[in-house]
Amino acid sequence: MAAYYRALPFANGLPSWEPADAAWHGGPEPWPPQRRPASAERLEKLAAADIKDESFHPIATFVDGRCVGASATISFEVTVPGGGTGRMAGVTATGVIATHRRRGYLRQMMQAMFDAALQRGEPLAMLSASEGGIYGRFGFSPATYRTRWELARHEAALLPAEPDPGSLELVDAAQAKKAWPPVHADVRAHRVGELSPLPGRWDGLSDEADGTNGPLRFLAHRDQHGDVDGIANFRLPWSPTADRAGTLVVEALEATNAVAYRALWGLLIDFDLTKSIVAAGRPRDEPLRWMLTNPRAMRVTRQTDNLWARLLDVPRALTQRSYLTPGELRFTIDDDQMCRANNRTWHLRADGPVATCVPTDEAADLTIRLSALSSLYFGGISAHHLAYAGHITPHTDGAIGQLARMFWADPEPHNSFGF
Repeated sequence: MAAYYRALPFANGLPSWEPADAAWHGGPEPWPPQRRPASAERLEKLAAADIKDESFHPIATFVDGRCVGASATISFEVTVPGGGTGRMAGVTATGVIATHRRRGYLRQMMQAMFDAALQRGEPLAMLSASEGGIYGRFGFSPATYRTRWELARHEAALLPAEPDPGSLELVDAAQAKKAWPPVHADVRAHRVGELSPLPGRWDGLSDEADGTNGPLRFLAHRDQHGDVDGIANFRLPWSPTADRAGTLVVEALEATNAVAYRALWGLLIDFDLTKSIVAAGRPRDEPLRWMLTNPRAMRVTRQTDNLWARLLDVPRALTQRSYLTPGELRFTIDDDQMCRANNRTWHLRADGPVATCVPTDEAADLTIRLSALSSLYFGGISAHHLAYAGHITPHTDGAIGQLARMFWADPEPHNSFGF
């Protein structure tokens, strides 16, 4: 396991950089500071934790007995359109050492992970792409997005609303650790694209300072019965320059209802001795914008794709979600290179929460690339845009409109953490 981790850049403290500034990071720099190489003790702790985690499935490439490449999948449950959950393989921790790249090892590992995921009954794979040009050749395509936005405090006035029957409370890390799991579970049940939490997801919350970033703070909202229905993690980092001083960074915020959501943001955007608010990793369609007297005041400063999707078993994946508009569609997948069983014509029929998808010899209404179907799966990407770009070819009138109506989801899919 130590050799496995040393094949990954983060274990070696190698600097990393994203071509697009990281929208999950709230700091002013494009990427957090470089990590130090992991110590032998740290590698042992990682190995001990991962070996015990039954959801973690590592894979490695060996050449002459030496580990030269590594990757893994994590078994998740993901919320799909209609409010149900589907099984998903999250591809993570992927790397091939510099001396052994461009030899096809990543493709072999990816194929092995796809095969293993199918054996576990996971019809869908997803990942966060460090570089957009790498994973498209394996059938992955963007399915969710995230933004980083900024708001000047003097522009952060909220529209009038009914009085809040609940209350706000600053809590410590121990209380936050207890509050986060039930709040996330409630949010996940209603948010398309949201993931089941990893083991120990909130164990690292602490009241201790993190260098010049200062300590993480926790704000909870309780309803009229005293139950926590919203929570936020934020910090007030120190800045050596005047232009970044007085910034409040919201690292995470979730609420189970609009009242708690508005109350949390209402305090955070009007925090004393601050001049600006930064929030990263947020949905593209953040509801707060529509609560402001000046919606234009919320300025998106970074936006990137978040999770990329790849359907491994088309009929199983398509029948574990529901469809906004009942109907039927026949489509041909023309370019699946790694799971050839998908490469045929399918007949999708949806009626409310029930859907069927079976092979057919009838003429197709459209031809679609697997990557495009994977992007459409969670309902947040435009079928018309994909067709305009050549990823979908209609064969009958109205086929693109029918596809768009059936697959669309509102609000847009979003997931609040990476893996």
